[in-house]
Amino acid sequence: MKARVLQLFAAGINCDRELRHMFEVAGAEVEEAHVRELMKQPQRVLDYDLFAIPGGFTYGDDLGAGRILALEVECFLLEQLQQLHAQGGSVFGVCNGFQVLVKCGLLPGVAGIPLSLTWNDTHRFECRWSRLLVEPTLGHVLPAGSLLPAPSAHAEGKIVLAQEDGFERLQQAGCVALRYADVHGTPTRAYPDCPNGSEGAIAGLVSPSGRILGLMPHPERNLGLQSLPDRGAGAWGTGEEGIAFYRGLLAPYQAPCTA
Repeated sequence: MKARVLQLFAAGINCDRELRHMFEVAGAEVEEAHVRELMKQPQRVLDYDLFAIPGGFTYGDDLGAGRILALEVECFLLEQLQQLHAQGGSVFGVCNGFQVLVKCGLLPGVAGIPLSLTWNDTHRFECRWSRLLVEPTLGHVLPAGSLLPAPSAHAEGKIVLAQEDGFERLQQAGCVALRYADVHGTPTRAYPDCPNGSEGAIAGLVSPSGRILGLMPHPERNLGLQSLPDRGAGAWGTGEEGIAFYRGLLAPYQAPCTA
């Protein structure tokens, strides 16, 4: 049995093909639906194991990155996504999709820790490879303490917290999934290892259940040795981490191989 993925599409999404490719390589059956279709039939969400929002610049990010799509998701799909989560399904967003999950309230998944995403410290679009340290909260997807190399490509990826102890509270709640790290695997906010200056060097958040996950960089662009910036010389991993990430996401919904 293959995991069933429903991938959202909307104006400005431009990373849908690569995300679909990675899900399919990882063993899933993927269907796509435009947000306007789902507004009319929101119950369709419940027919799948995982709901995914790809990256891009939805509606031109004219009111802020992911803001308009987040309002559509909040107004028309939030109840169904919460129900999908309650029945054991997962929700995933990458880059602009992560911004949508944060701004519609699905992440971090705990009350009382206000946060948002804003412009990178450089005040420009950053397109560069990043090393992501896997926190114990994401140990069900990849080994805790391992590094996930993935390209960053965003202008508004800096997580800001409204409270001084916000990062510590996120950690205590089990919501910090991935952190930007240097070549030694040490979390850092220093540029360029952290492309945006995100508080706590946060690159991704996960709900306490582990089944609502979002991150800014793009693991689906880590396709193998030839996609790495050093072509497999060793500084950027083995080229297997991207597909391992997506296999880990799908693992709860995939039938084990009996061959």
